[in-house]
Amino acid sequence: NPTAIMVRSAKMHDMEMPESLLAIARAGAGVNNIPVEKCAEQGIVVFNTPGANSNAVKELAICALLLSSRKITEAAAWAASLKGTPDAPKTVEGGKSKFAGPEILGKTLGVIGLGAIGGKIANAAVALGMDVIGYDPFLSVDGALQLSRHVKHVTNLDEVFAGSDYITVHVPLTPDTKNIICAENIAKMKDGVRILNYSRADLCNSEDVLAAIESGKVSTYVTDFATDNLLGVDGVIAMPHLGASTPESEDNCARMAADEIKDYLENGNITHSVNFPAAKMARTGDVRYCVLHKNVPAVLQNVLSFVSQQGANVENMENKSRKDYAYTIIDVTGASADLTDSIKGVDGVIRVRVIK
Repeated sequence: NPTAIMVRSAKMHDMEMPESLLAIARAGAGVNNIPVEKCAEQGIVVFNTPGANSNAVKELAICALLLSSRKITEAAAWAASLKGTPDAPKTVEGGKSKFAGPEILGKTLGVIGLGAIGGKIANAAVALGMDVIGYDPFLSVDGALQLSRHVKHVTNLDEVFAGSDYITVHVPLTPDTKNIICAENIAKMKDGVRILNYSRADLCNSEDVLAAIESGKVSTYVTDFATDNLLGVDGVIAMPHLGASTPESEDNCARMAADEIKDYLENGNITHSVNFPAAKMARTGDVRYCVLHKNVPAVLQNVLSFVSQQGANVENMENKSRKDYAYTIIDVTGASADLTDSIKGVDGVIRVRVIK
C-alpha cells in the first residue's frame, strides 16, 4: 500500500494501482513505462525529471559530433583487427587515410529543440567554434536567457534543414514530432549532412535515413536507439541508449524525483508533472485542501461554494489547468471536518487531499 512510487524503467502498465497511491516519480524524462492517463483518472500525479540528465546527454551528443566526422569507431575497429599481424604500425600508417574526416570547427550545427538538453548542446557547440542554428517554437523565457547570444534562433524548421552540416534532435515524441527526420525533410538538407538522435527512436524514420545513407545524401547517422535494421550498417553508429547512463545523471534524476514527491506529499505542490498542471503555493492557512479535478466548468465554483457554506475562510488559492485536468490548492481557516466529504461529492472532482 505505497503512498508514492519512484521508478526508473520498470514496466507499470499491468500493475494494479492501490487506493493509497498518490504519486509516481520517474527518475528520467520519458514516461512510456507508466500508464499516465490511467493515473490521471485515478488522481495519481505522475512526475518526471526533465533536465536532471541533461549534462550526460550533452556530453554524449558532443562526442557524437566528433564520432560522425572523424570515423573514429570504424578506425578503432580496423586498428584492433590488425592485432597479431606483422608490421601492424606500418599498416596503420598506410591505411589511415581512408578514415579521414572533417573538423567541426566553423561548421553549422542545427539544434531542433532548445530545452534543457538542446540548449546545453547549442552552447557547447558555440564554445567549440561551431555556428549554431536553433529551432524551438516553445522556447521558454528562462531557456532563451540561458542560450548563448551566438545561437541563431529561427522560427522556420526548413532553415535548420537547409543550413546545417550537422543536425541534432532534442524534442519529445508527439504525433507532431514523430518522423520529423523523414525523406521529405532529408531532401531539404545539405548533401553529406550528419544527423544525431539522442531523444527518441521514432523521431527519425530509420528506413528513410538508411535510404539517404545509401544514396550519399546523409553521411552519418548517430543514434542512441540500436534497432535491428540499423545494426552493422556502414554510416550508422548505433549506441545502446547510453544518453543518461552516468552515475551523476542517475543520482541527479533520483534526487529530483525524491524532491518532487516530498514537496507534493508534504505541501501539495506539483512540479514537473506529466498529467497534471504545475502548481506551487506558500502555506498560509490552518488547513490545505488539494483538489485534483476535471477541467470543466463550475467545478471550482461548486468547491468554493461548499467552503463558504461551511463558514471557512479562503486565505490563499492556486488553480491551474492542463488539457482535460486541473488542480486547485486552497488554504483555509475555520474548516469543519465535513468539508472534505462535501468537496469529494462535487461532480468532476477526482481526488481530495487534506494537509494540516
